[in-house]
Amino acid sequence: MGVATKTPLRAWWDKIDQKLFTKAVPIEKEADVLLDHDYDGIKELDNALPPWWKYGFYITILVAVFYLFNYHGFGNGKNPTQEYAAEMEKAKLEKEAFEATNKDKIDEKNVPMADAAGIKWASDTYTANCAACHGPKGGGGAGPNLTDDYWIHKGSLNDIYASIKTGYPDKGMQSWAVKFSPKEMSQLASFVKSIHGTNPPGGLPPKGDLFVETATTPAGDSAKAAIVDTLQKVVKVDTATKKK
Repeated sequence: MGVATKTPLRAWWDKIDQKLFTKAVPIEKEADVLLDHDYDGIKELDNALPPWWKYGFYITILVAVFYLFNYHGFGNGKNPTQEYAAEMEKAKLEKEAFEATNKDKIDEKNVPMADAAGIKWASDTYTANCAACHGPKGGGGAGPNLTDDYWIHKGSLNDIYASIKTGYPDKGMQSWAVKFSPKEMSQLASFVKSIHGTNPPGGLPPKGDLFVETATTPAGDSAKAAIVDTLQKVVKVDTATKKK
């Protein structure tokens, strides 16, 4: 049998492989690179390192030199701790910019009056979570009466929201921020405002300081009108539900 001839493609690939990938010595020339090392009949050839590995190693050396001067010599780059601090500062600025233009932002300084659906949800949520201490209709129990004009921690919509959010553990009231979102807590605060003046039977006597709603209070005349309108809608919703 004759020796198989290589196709042009195979010959081209062997040439590329020898120059760039393995640089191995042809079998017929292995005697030229044979070392005198002999391990149980296994002989060692002094083949050159693959070019791709060798040049890759050279590149890592250049990158290391650049890194050393850039980060430690000239101080142009940031180390991981500095990059983290910069990213956190950037995120803080982006958050502040977003909140500055966010119309739906809810916090202790900006609590909107809930709509009828929100009041209805808050009513059910109050019964499940708050009635045990403040009474089923807000007249008080272990906690104070929520329907009169006297408040231990002020009675504006924003103040009530703050009380729900932070709680008063020393007085037995937990913080509800771990369970409810800002919007849900604002709805609960709206429900508490909606039951003001209802005077449920068996309510506790006033406790705290007299709170008078004014036009400058976060829940002033416009908020009062919103409460009345919301209560009327809630009544309509409940009536329609019962008819069904």
